[in-house]
Amino acid sequence: MTTEAQRRRSMWQILLVSAGLLVLTVISAGSVYLVNKARDDSKWVVHTIEAENQINALLLQIRRAESAARGYLLTQEADFKAAHEKAVAAIIPALDKLTRLTGDNPEQRGNIEKLSTAIEIRLGQFKQELDFIGQNRPDKAIALVREAASTDTTAEISKVAASMIQEEERLFRLRSVNSDRSQTLAASMTGIGSGLVVLLAMISIWLVRRSVRARDEAETRLRDAYANLETVVDERTADLREANNEIQRFAYIVSHDLRSPLVNIMGFTSELEELGGDIFRRIGGLTHVPADGPPLADREVTLEGPDKQLSADFSEALGFIKSSIAKMDRLISAILNLTREGRREFVPEKIDTRELIEAIVSTLAHQAAEAQAEIHVAPLPDLVSDRLALEQIFSNLIDNAIKYLKAGAPGEIRIRGRTKLGYAIFEISDNGRGIDPKDHQRIFDLFRRAGTQDKPGQGIGLAHVRALVRRLGGTMSVSSELNTGSTFTITLPITWNASNRNADQ
Repeated sequence: MTTEAQRRRSMWQILLVSAGLLVLTVISAGSVYLVNKARDDSKWVVHTIEAENQINALLLQIRRAESAARGYLLTQEADFKAAHEKAVAAIIPALDKLTRLTGDNPEQRGNIEKLSTAIEIRLGQFKQELDFIGQNRPDKAIALVREAASTDTTAEISKVAASMIQEEERLFRLRSVNSDRSQTLAASMTGIGSGLVVLLAMISIWLVRRSVRARDEAETRLRDAYANLETVVDERTADLREANNEIQRFAYIVSHDLRSPLVNIMGFTSELEELGGDIFRRIGGLTHVPADGPPLADREVTLEGPDKQLSADFSEALGFIKSSIAKMDRLISAILNLTREGRREFVPEKIDTRELIEAIVSTLAHQAAEAQAEIHVAPLPDLVSDRLALEQIFSNLIDNAIKYLKAGAPGEIRIRGRTKLGYAIFEISDNGRGIDPKDHQRIFDLFRRAGTQDKPGQGIGLAHVRALVRRLGGTMSVSSELNTGSTFTITLPITWNASNRNADQ
């Protein structure tokens, strides 16, 4: 599978999962809303039934009070009186409860006012009837019963109650329809959600199976590639080793062959210098020959005018040639040293890193004192590595730190170390000139230098240091700004062996 196909498949999987989460969220939210709405609608249906039952319960208490009052009027028995009083006592609480149940409906509130007025009148009539019976004036009580019948208070109560029951039945029908609709929608939403969940689950299973097949195919290809990997790596390593050795031999031969003509040039330059001195002495002798005598061959002759300028130009030219020859000789020597170092086999041994660096610092104590620099060595992790390579690495970096301190300012060089994940990390920092960020890579190139060139050097040191660090299986970097000092960071394996870095590469 190509990278583009993998990217597209990953994108589709992400979109599918996102869509699934969105759908499930919408369904969950919708289901919760519809279930709550169905619960509220059902509650209102129950509320309507309770209100209607309360109306009937109030009417029942009023009828019981009327029946008990008539029985007591006719028989004068105490049981009828007790039943009447019990029914009358239950009327007001029943009316209050009905008022609370119907308080949310403006129309019912109006009916409640009418019903309360009628019940209040009827309760007053009941009281008067009982009072007349208690005074043994049944004729007055009968007259009052007839008066109540003529005023039709009971009929008014029944009429208002019937109107309220009719309103509650209307609300019951309406609320029942709403409740049924909410329950239907909730059930539909749940069914749709379940179907979508099943669909998403099936698609996910299909995608997982595809991914498993693709992974199995990739593992098969990886096993096939791994079967030939060791052979390919051995072949490439051998080719690389041979190429590296060839480069080192070539550098050695070139450097050696360059030195031979350079020695000849140096010899002929010395002869030319002697010959030039002899020539200019002869010119000076000829210039001062007396008109009537032989040349002045045995005493020193002073050149004058154009002859003196010519002698100075000649000496200056020879000086440039000799300095260039000396520089080229140093470069050739450096190349030879690099090729020899590249062929040297590393020998790992247990090294007390702090002791090694303190020994290096002691050898550079004179230079540090001249530069007014203090070198602070913090506790450092020990290594199993090549001692000579570490000496060259730290010697070069500490020497550079001393060499490139600010003139006239006290120098401070700090060497710190720590460990992390099997590696030792060393930092060599100073408060010197610093390095322009654009030159951070340039300083590691062979024969390349950065900044003001007022110190001796061929631009080989840092390139050599980085090569050694790489051969030891580590990395090297620099952090610096102009006039703020520099920090060189070296990361090396705590325990070096041939598997960290092939010694021939």
